[in-house]
Amino acid sequence: MKKAKIYVLATGGTIAGTAESSLDTAYSAGKLGLEELLDTVPEIKQLADITGEQVCSIGSQDMDEHIWLRLAERVNTLLKNDDCDGILITHGTDTMEETAYFLNLTIHSDKPVVLVGAMISSSAISADGPANLYNAIVAISDPESRGRGVMCCMNTKLIDAKDVIKRHTTDLATFEGDGCIGYVYGDKAYYNRKVTYTHTTLSEFDMTGVTELPKVGIVYGYAGCSPLPFESFVNANYDGIVIAGVGDGNIHKKIFPLAIDAVKKGIIVVRSSRCSTGPTCLNGEIDDEKYHFVASQNLNPQKARILLMLALTKTHDWRQIQHYFMEY
Repeated sequence: MKKAKIYVLATGGTIAGTAESSLDTAYSAGKLGLEELLDTVPEIKQLADITGEQVCSIGSQDMDEHIWLRLAERVNTLLKNDDCDGILITHGTDTMEETAYFLNLTIHSDKPVVLVGAMISSSAISADGPANLYNAIVAISDPESRGRGVMCCMNTKLIDAKDVIKRHTTDLATFEGDGCIGYVYGDKAYYNRKVTYTHTTLSEFDMTGVTELPKVGIVYGYAGCSPLPFESFVNANYDGIVIAGVGDGNIHKKIFPLAIDAVKKGIIVVRSSRCSTGPTCLNGEIDDEKYHFVASQNLNPQKARILLMLALTKTHDWRQIQHYFMEY
């Protein structure tokens, strides 16, 4: 069987992290270069012809929109080439779900793109990176992986970009979704379902030539919360604000009037929830139609921010933006 040709884009993270001792929990992220990282799993060379490049060497807590734009441009360019069957992106776990979702809406190809990381550094006695890396290569090499959008491969699970969430700070099984779409066993990827929302080839978000994204911030809701963060975003002329509200996206009484005034100034306000699962429903406990708020539906605050940034590159019409939140 002909080997797949896979291109690796390395960004650093725990998977490329090292510590002074194999028992240390403290480590430095992104220390291994691409070749050193690939050499930890020599078996992958039996699965695919692999080449790649180092995009950056960071802990993913330092990931930002400029690197996202670079990744989107590079992935789209590579996947147009007949000699590239898929892309593997090595990434830290802290913001992996955000990068995956951004790429899911800005990559226009049905070829597989898989993000992979690790919860334990490469020098640790129980490093999980090599197995995750091998499983990701298996998934990308499998013809059944085409057309499924961007995925994350962690702990044998294949999870789509919209659903994937890092739920635990340190556990190896931290990445979950509303049911993984597949898993890797041995040298085969097995799929349980297809995603039904719009992504990749059908997405209308084109980042060609885009060097800056609209400014969108997140305000966290809590008992007795201060209005200062919300006011700061308004005063800094942000284009949009996502409220990580309580429950079904409920907004504290100190913030509610500020949100209404922000909308009148042309700022898009999205209601989301700090809860880890469940939708923030349109016209649920708050009349979004009345206040011209946007309900994030099934997106958590960090992913709602991404979709809002992309939506604002096309429109400032809150109704159209709500449509995007229903579709993507």
